[in-house]
Amino acid sequence: MSDALDQAAIEKALGELPGWAHEGGKLRKRFEFGAFPEAISFITRIAFAAEGRQHHPEIFNVYSTVEIALTTHDAGDRVTEKDVDLAKAIEKIVWV
Repeated sequence: MSDALDQAAIEKALGELPGWAHEGGKLRKRFEFGAFPEAISFITRIAFAAEGRQHHPEIFNVYSTVEIALTTHDAGDRVTEKDVDLAKAIEKIVWV
């Protein structure tokens, strides 16, 4: 079972995650791409990073927009270090 982060730890993590926010109890970010294929390519790369961590995000896609939300189910759908780690990995993916 994962331990939920307190608000101070979440705020510290957000300092290292530009554009991410803690809203509705989840880490969230919206990404904009030039076209649909770029957005889908991004989602595919996230899928491999998530699967390798056995930690899967909520992903919402409309055309060239991708919205990500992260929480940890076994921590009562609260934010944990797993979410911060995946958010950092996603940040690296987006700039590949």
